[in-house]
Amino acid sequence: MPRALLAAIALTVAAPAPAEDAAVRIGYVDMKRLLDNAPQVVAGRQKLEREFAPRDDALNADERRLTELRARQDREGASLERNQADALKREIDALDRAIRRNRDNMRSELKARSDQELDRSWREINNAVVEFAREHNIDLIVPSPVVYANPRIDITDQVLERLKRQYASRPSP
Repeated sequence: MPRALLAAIALTVAAPAPAEDAAVRIGYVDMKRLLDNAPQVVAGRQKLEREFAPRDDALNADERRLTELRARQDREGASLERNQADALKREIDALDRAIRRNRDNMRSELKARSDQELDRSWREINNAVVEFAREHNIDLIVPSPVVYANPRIDITDQVLERLKRQYASRPSP
């Protein structure tokens, strides 16, 4: 059982008993669904795709060039003079190393930028959940993953709608 859930249960149990007429209200939110569908996160993903597209295109072009060079080596390798065959092999090896290095660098940079974008969105999503809970007098919000949550207490759709409204009300860049 996740520590956060255990802590929430412990706090609920340790809290003074509510007045008889005040029921404890609990809500459930599927954080993965929010992170997958919130327009703030989707926009961040699209921004990263646009940002990294030129580098990805260049990498794909290099990979096509490598494929062509390897096909040429297979076709003509036996008929090439020794120095030409060696030069072709060196070119293939150098291009292959450059592609691997560029792919690794791009992957690292994309991971770092994705984390930055997710951190930015995470705060906004978390704040939307808290605001929703306060406005609807919910005493405890349990985030996913959980073993079971009755759909009656699932507030994910309402929070997602709030995030969509907040995103739509932003000024255009």
